[in-house]
Amino acid sequence: MNRRRTGHGQARIALLTLGTLAASAQAETPLEGDLFFSDLPIVASVSRLPQRQADAPSSVTVIDRATIRASGARALSDLFRLVPGFQTFAASDTAARVNYHGITDDNDYSPRVQVLVDGRSLHSPLFRGGMNWALVPVALEDIERIEVVRGSNTTSYGTNAFLGVINIITVDPALVRGVSVSANNGSQGVRDYTLRTGGPLGELGNFRLTYQRVGDDGLDPHTDVITEAIPDWQSGSRTDLLDLKAHLQLGVEDALELNFGHIRGQMVNGRLDTEKIAGIEVVKPGVSKPSDPIRDFDQSSTWLQMRWLRTFSDTADFSLRYTYSEDRASDEYIHPDREPAYQKVNEVGDRGTRHEVEAIHTFLPLADTRLVWGGSWRHDTLRSDTVLRGMGEVSRDVGRVFANVEWKPYEWFTGNAGISYEDDSLAGSHVAPRGSLSFHLTPENTVRIGYARAWRTAGTLDYRANQFYVRSNGSARSDWQGNPDLPAERLDSWELAYLGDWRDWRMSLDVRHFREKLSDRLMHKIRTGEIPAGLSASPYTVQDVQDIRISGYEYQLKWQPFEGTRLAFAQADIRIESENTANGARLAANEDSNYNGAFERYVALAEESAPRRSSSLLLMQELPYGIDLSVARYWVREMKWTRNTEVGKYNRTDLRIAHPFKLGPQRGELAYTVQSLDGAHHEQRLQRRVDRRHWVSLRLDF
Repeated sequence: MNRRRTGHGQARIALLTLGTLAASAQAETPLEGDLFFSDLPIVASVSRLPQRQADAPSSVTVIDRATIRASGARALSDLFRLVPGFQTFAASDTAARVNYHGITDDNDYSPRVQVLVDGRSLHSPLFRGGMNWALVPVALEDIERIEVVRGSNTTSYGTNAFLGVINIITVDPALVRGVSVSANNGSQGVRDYTLRTGGPLGELGNFRLTYQRVGDDGLDPHTDVITEAIPDWQSGSRTDLLDLKAHLQLGVEDALELNFGHIRGQMVNGRLDTEKIAGIEVVKPGVSKPSDPIRDFDQSSTWLQMRWLRTFSDTADFSLRYTYSEDRASDEYIHPDREPAYQKVNEVGDRGTRHEVEAIHTFLPLADTRLVWGGSWRHDTLRSDTVLRGMGEVSRDVGRVFANVEWKPYEWFTGNAGISYEDDSLAGSHVAPRGSLSFHLTPENTVRIGYARAWRTAGTLDYRANQFYVRSNGSARSDWQGNPDLPAERLDSWELAYLGDWRDWRMSLDVRHFREKLSDRLMHKIRTGEIPAGLSASPYTVQDVQDIRISGYEYQLKWQPFEGTRLAFAQADIRIESENTANGARLAANEDSNYNGAFERYVALAEESAPRRSSSLLLMQELPYGIDLSVARYWVREMKWTRNTEVGKYNRTDLRIAHPFKLGPQRGELAYTVQSLDGAHHEQRLQRRVDRRHWVSLRLDF
């Protein structure tokens, strides 16, 4: 018993040490990559227990502050290019999206990978139950580290953790002092400004306050090189973020964390009008399409989170968290071809809210066993005059309980098991088990085998949507109707993994082979061919149409060959096969269904939604005179993001060169960053060309 308690005390010390190193890195060595490339870190995002990576039941990629800066990223979504198996694209008139192992669809958001900031889920009832990457509620400067769980984790985090988890851990306010100001200025309208400060709150605690504005002109429109389609869209975005975090020490055993923030974003929606001249479709410059005019897309998120932590002993603690969030969106316009009562259109709005309470208890029931268990309840509401016409405010309640246990009877073996039960007022009840066995062949070499079952329930709109209108000619049409009989997507996942931690060589290797079966894959914008009474056409619905098998491997290698040189290489190889469900076969045989008319494109969207192979390489190099150089290189094969678009293979190189300096008591950094150094390419669709973008950054710390 004493041996185990000592081990847990060391784990707590390790976690505190990691946080201290990462948060204080801003004023430390130029390269700051020790945490990323030295001993494998302690991770807590897989089982919700602090564990060595060698003991965790899934593969984890850790992105620390040094890597965030070295990547040259301005947007959080860009960081996941470094994680094997992930896909993303540069934002344009569409916000960026982040997927793992593909399985994308005609949805502007990312619903199958759970994204958390300090325990708060960023998946919103307003944004189709997914993550809106245009409203990231944390500045990159405030991120201590990101733990990316590569594998399903419904057991620990609920249905959105279907394929993986992105857990963002922010800097402890106790480690932020003084004032820091920074700015980026560059091509394509890049104008970013950040003001950050922190200090004590009397003798009880500390606070951190950040204001940030990020904006650019987006991508430049270009004629489609294959279809010769003339661009009829415009691009550009701006976000304003205010984020306040405070920690209060209420006593020896009790602490309180408070977080409040607001982010507002603005993008451009709509299309330019076109006309035919001599049989050629020509865009009318500056003239909006009447039925889809160029307009501002305003969106915002406001949140409040409180978490109480009670420490019972070195091996037992309890936490209670309450979160409230409110999301709003509007791109309202007047449609000229509809009856007056139906002319006001706002398909992205209007308002979604969430109340969530979660309790977690961690303790040591036996000498060689650790257990974490808990439960949560959340209440979602959604209002939309357009998409929930005549329904007022629609609500949804989800309750869940879970438990994870780690059993380590011998130094050479670690077993993990977990189970969760979730009850959803719209989707019913689901049980998600998980288990893994880790064999530590030597202190440097571990082999793991694991199995997990996961579920993903659809967004509230997918069950309850009620969007219809009457045209000016009097015909009634429904654009979208909910499907209350939707099943949940189910994922059965097997993995065989190897982890090597070769400290004498300052090198680590993480290899994962996976086989995943996704049953009842849900697809948006399916017309069944059935026309409800009183309407003139079959509406869009969500239907379970495909069963999908995903297999392949992914690995990441980290190496520090010299004191001032660090390398990280990652690669994924993914194969996807699909077949119809019984419902999909029925729709494929129905000539009135658009699933029949575009069947091959639906198959292609499933099987080509992840590149067959993708790779990344990050080099971090110390140069003379205190200069830091970093180069990131990406190789991505062809893939599809939507049913009607495709993107060919591309390579991309990003470079950053920085000089940290000190002028008396002041510290700062001057840096130059260039993205897409090797020229233009396409990442989402052929009209959205990603050109070279570069900017100069200056940071001053007072």
